[in-house]
Amino acid sequence: MAGRAIPAHLEKPVAALCDVTCDLLSRILMDGLEGNLAESAGSDTGGNTQQPLDLIADRDFRAAMNGTGIRWYASKARNRVAEVEPAGNLAIAIDPLNGSSDLDVNASIGTVFSIQPAEDDPDATFLRAGHHIVAAGYFIHGPQTVLMISLGDGLRKFILDRKAGIFREVPVSPLPGQCKTVEFAINASNYRHWSQPVRAYVDDCLAGMDGPRGKSFNMRWIASPVAEAHRIILRGGIFLHSGDARDGHAEGRLRLIHECAPIAFLVEQSGGKATDGISRMLERVPTSLHAHTPFVFGTPDKVDRLATCHDLPEPEVSALFGNRGLFRA
Repeated sequence: MAGRAIPAHLEKPVAALCDVTCDLLSRILMDGLEGNLAESAGSDTGGNTQQPLDLIADRDFRAAMNGTGIRWYASKARNRVAEVEPAGNLAIAIDPLNGSSDLDVNASIGTVFSIQPAEDDPDATFLRAGHHIVAAGYFIHGPQTVLMISLGDGLRKFILDRKAGIFREVPVSPLPGQCKTVEFAINASNYRHWSQPVRAYVDDCLAGMDGPRGKSFNMRWIASPVAEAHRIILRGGIFLHSGDARDGHAEGRLRLIHECAPIAFLVEQSGGKATDGISRMLERVPTSLHAHTPFVFGTPDKVDRLATCHDLPEPEVSALFGNRGLFRA
């Protein structure tokens, strides 16, 4: 890596993550030319279809943690935590290939991870609030391969120099408390299942110039948290993945440990906010390794506005956020 120094105790695991990412990129670029990496290879613990590249990525990231000081390896692709080095003092939670279901349509995919101190027991390590995280980041593959990472002292951005095989650091600006970006990301096909506060928030966005927000919004939806996070961290807006009334969806479908906590750490380090719709995401304690959670993140003014919707008694939500609403964030 070329840029400001990485703290010594984190240098080896971060370097190992970068090395595997470069290898994965080579495989991704050859997909369809040397086999089909997007075909089904079974399902993970949440019932999501796994592609061959999911399993390859998990295997390679696990192997790369040898000799890096990592004791516990918790992967979205595995049912159980793996012990790497009994004497290690760090633990990593990872989604080896986020957005892999979009591999066959050449959409952005990536890797999400967080690093925290290791306790003697994996449950004691991972089944606790995310404020124990000391570093988190994601790699995203698109026209460029980018690493966004925080070591607890702000956001840093690295771009892969593909000729040299090196991640080079470049400047990155923090999210403002309020921004002009008028974009929200949500899967609108589930509208009929949403709670009243989420419906009210989205209805006000869709009302445009004549609504209480006084501006026209664009809706985005890539269905890949790493891609959504990258756009919002760089450009602003809000991402909403709420729980809803369907069976098995009360807590949403995103993994708290492997996806939401790492992204929440990055969003906060960039100046944004991340919640479960009401409470700070990094205060949420998972009840199991693969626990799900609703997830909202983005610029503070927009995240705060949604929290206000949830704070009100349901009959008051429509009155406050109707055509003559009081808020314009």
